[in-house]
Amino acid sequence: MNENQFNQKLDELMMAIEDAIEEQELDIDYETSAGILTLTCPNNSQIILSRQTPLLQLWLAAKSGGFHFDFDAGKGEWVCKGELLIEVLNRCLCDQCGTQTTIEL
Repeated sequence: MNENQFNQKLDELMMAIEDAIEEQELDIDYETSAGILTLTCPNNSQIILSRQTPLLQLWLAAKSGGFHFDFDAGKGEWVCKGELLIEVLNRCLCDQCGTQTTIEL
């Protein structure tokens, strides 16, 4: 994957996350700036998704730690140590928001 493809995939992913939050009426605020998506839970804790273009990675920072995702073309998914991004993101949202919060993409 080249940088243009990488950036396009991440733009689409971040837009899909924003759309899912709106469509599912989740109590999560979000803001995108300079390729970084910040999700804010009702208790003001944050989860940050940032692109690391030179590495072609997506990084997720949460209270539980940092996760570095690579795109697995065979699966068509962002993967970190065998876990899918959506699984890690939903687990972090549940932990930080204190409720069963699930984003469906």
